[in-house]
Amino acid sequence: MQPRFTLPGRAMFDDLEPTRRKTAYVLGQDVSAFSLSDLDETMKQLEAEIARLGAVRKQKSASQSAADALFRKPD
Repeated sequence: MQPRFTLPGRAMFDDLEPTRRKTAYVLGQDVSAFSLSDLDETMKQLEAEIARLGAVRKQKSASQSAADALFRKPD
């Protein structure tokens, strides 16, 4: 009879092996150990973040311009 916590053909402790956990990229991080797919994924995420930051910057710039126009001192 096999232990009830294992699947056929698997050792009892296979599920205790560490799994590779993806972590967030940190600016300046050493990427020499990244695989090509890891680099591609990281670049895709960074490009999406740049686009998100650009959109927020555009909104803030419009708000700043509106505030400047409202509170501009008459000439």
